[in-house]
Amino acid sequence: MSLRLAVALDRHGWHPAAPGDAAAAFTAAHWSGPVRAADAAGLDFVTVEDTFGPPETGPARPDAVLVAARLAPLTRHVGLVPVATTTHTEPFHLSTALATLDYLTGGRAGWQVRVSGRPEEAALLGRRAPLPASELLAEAADAVEVVRRLWDSWQDDAVIRDVATGRYLDRDRVHYVDFAGRYFSVKGPSIVPRPPQGQPVVTALAHTPSVYEFAARTADVVFVTPAEGTVAEVVGAVRAAEAAAGRTGSPLRIFADLVVSDRPDLGPLDSDATVVIGPPEELADLLERWRGRGIEGFRLRPAALPGDLEAITRRLVPMLRARGLFAPRAGRLRDRLGLPPARNRYAEGAVVA
Repeated sequence: MSLRLAVALDRHGWHPAAPGDAAAAFTAAHWSGPVRAADAAGLDFVTVEDTFGPPETGPARPDAVLVAARLAPLTRHVGLVPVATTTHTEPFHLSTALATLDYLTGGRAGWQVRVSGRPEEAALLGRRAPLPASELLAEAADAVEVVRRLWDSWQDDAVIRDVATGRYLDRDRVHYVDFAGRYFSVKGPSIVPRPPQGQPVVTALAHTPSVYEFAARTADVVFVTPAEGTVAEVVGAVRAAEAAAGRTGSPLRIFADLVVSDRPDLGPLDSDATVVIGPPEELADLLERWRGRGIEGFRLRPAALPGDLEAITRRLVPMLRARGLFAPRAGRLRDRLGLPPARNRYAEGAVVA
């Protein structure tokens, strides 16, 4: 089975912003070139970062979901996975925005779930004080559950457009989600029909066992940050978290995050993920080694755009293809990642969670 490859389209806390980036990030040209390059190279998806407040490093960013919507008509194949934060956000709004993105992309949308424990972000929104980490994850798990139920609240054949009877919908195929939890109470149904994928791909970045378990309960894909000597250990911890969470069905797709550059002149790079500085040949060797230890895909974070992205798309990808390690795939994002079709929980015979 060939590797799955993704790239992060903007910085994520590893290198200072270049002069002028703050203004450039709010222009379409800043995003269009990189996403087209990723699309042409056959990468499986790209991610777009976001926070409620100013990023800890790097320039301010526009809303990631809106950026992804702007990029949708510029691409044909690559998946678009924006960050959307559950903290201080209503899951009903998240569900409609991400379902709409799935329509705009023809089934190529995903979602990277993020929580916010930063006091300045809580102060910016003025709703409440930050929650402890364990409660942030519990709230996020509820939010993902609500979003998933709302995506299912319209069955695939709910829209009937019956001119003879004047009915647009079959009301028996539109369902109230009736979720009542500690953090949210949502009746539903959604105001957007079920997305083309049924369930857009849900991803999470995880550094610790508690977040591994959160991903096991909520996500389809988990981004992990092992070092060279801890890959097998991290993969084992993710699989143990799946067992602890009682996960059934399709296992998590485990992606390793790597900060990459072939430019030794960048200076020190501060990152939560392993930093790989060197030519694409060395990076290809590392990807092959880690694949043998249970990593199914990689999210590559170019340390400097556009140069390091060009090294990925023009040099690394052809090298991986020549080695038989990567083959571009077509279709919806779930299909590209080998995820099973998302069955609607309200369809006849389905078991409602």
